[in-house]
Order: sequence, then structure tokens, then C-alpha cells
Amino acid sequence: MSQSQTPPKPASRTRIKICGLTREEDVDAAVAAGADAIGFVRYAKSPRHVSAERAAELIRRLPPFVSSVLLYVNESAKQIAADCAMAAPTTLQLHGDETPAHCEAIARACGRPWLRAARIPLNPPPGASSFNLVEFAQDFHLAQAILLDAEVEGYGGGGKAFQWSLLPPSVNAHLVLSGGLTPANVGGGIRALRGCGFSLAVDVSSAVEADGPDGKPLKGIKDAGKIRQFVAAVQAADAHHE
Repeated sequence: MSQSQTPPKPASRTRIKICGLTREEDVDAAVAAGADAIGFVRYAKSPRHVSAERAAELIRRLPPFVSSVLLYVNESAKQIAADCAMAAPTTLQLHGDETPAHCEAIARACGRPWLRAARIPLNPPPGASSFNLVEFAQDFHLAQAILLDAEVEGYGGGGKAFQWSLLPPSVNAHLVLSGGLTPANVGGGIRALRGCGFSLAVDVSSAVEADGPDGKPLKGIKDAGKIRQFVAAVQAADAHHE
């Protein structure tokens, strides 16, 4: 989308993606709760990683009009194209250091729309963000949306939330808010970013994971009750806005 475009009126409904799924029952729970998209991680260093074969099995469970997303970090266009031929995802999520040229090469090889993750610093200089989101969105203007995640060691938000108030008030892109979202804070994130871009979606992973015996989240294993709570919190934020 070009810099000169005027953003349309933001959609009142915030779309919801549940990411990092590895099990059939979790896919079914996310769909039943009302998720719009389901994300599968194709990054081998992630504890939520699934093979292309496994992603394909899980994607086949999705009903019509629920999107599937494959997440990659600095992967080759050739490998992603091979995955797409097997798993047939709806959308790609590029979450590493991919350049605009790299993203466009992937799009040509795969014929899929793509999201580009922006890594927002957790501790920017006082009074301003050191990350230029407007410029980033312009550089990646061919992306379907810009996903906003916290910058932590490695890739992925690590369950951390950045300072939403430091984002610019207007960005020429569809936006997906991620990073440290929970049922308790997602309404605040929606209120902070609604109207900032062409539309707003939210993306959650760690906050909807099941607790292990030690009380720590079981990465890649979701909790159906937590998914329902998250979806309900998003819907409540939308209803309040209306």
C-alpha cells in the first residue's frame, strides 16, 4: 500500500489469531472459540515448531473461512515454497530479518500473501520509540499486514508487551498486535491501537498455553479455557467500542 493512500475506516471487529499450535484438540478449541486464524511455527529453534507434514495435517482440520498461517524466520524461498506445496497455508508470517526483496522473492515463489513482523524495542529512549514504524511499513508496503511484536533475544516476543503508547498515531498498513497479550490486557491494546492502521488484529500464543506441573506454560500445548477467555476479552473490547 502506498504512502499516499488514505486509511479506510477501521473495522469494528478485531480479528484474532491463535499461534504456535501443535495438537488437533487445540486447533479444534481455537476454531470453536471463534478464532479467525491459526498459526503454525516452521522455525526449528522454536519449542512450538512443527514439521511441514504436521502443519499440513493440522491445516486440514480447519473449516472454511478460518485462515492458516505458517511462521518462518529467515527461511529460504525454496523451502517455504516446498512447504506451501505440501501444507497449503492461507498466509505466510515472516518473523526474522527478511528484507523487502527477500519477502517479495518468497511471495513470487509461493504465491501467498505475507505478514512482516516488526520487532518493537521494549526499552526505547525516554519520550520516544527508537523504531520507525511508519518507515518500516513503507519499506514493506507489499505485506498484507505488519505484525507488531516485542524485540527480545532471539525471535518472537517472548511473552513480553512493548509500550503501545509510543507507536505513531497513523500507519499506512493493516496492523496485527502481538507480544505479551493476555485476556487481562488485550482490551487495553485494542483501545490503544484502534484507528492507528487500516485495521487491527491480535495474535496470542504464550498466554493461552496450558500450565505444567511446575506452573510454567507448556509451550505448544494450549488450554481451551484460556483461549475462550482471550477471545471473550477481544469481543468485549469491540462491543464496548460500538
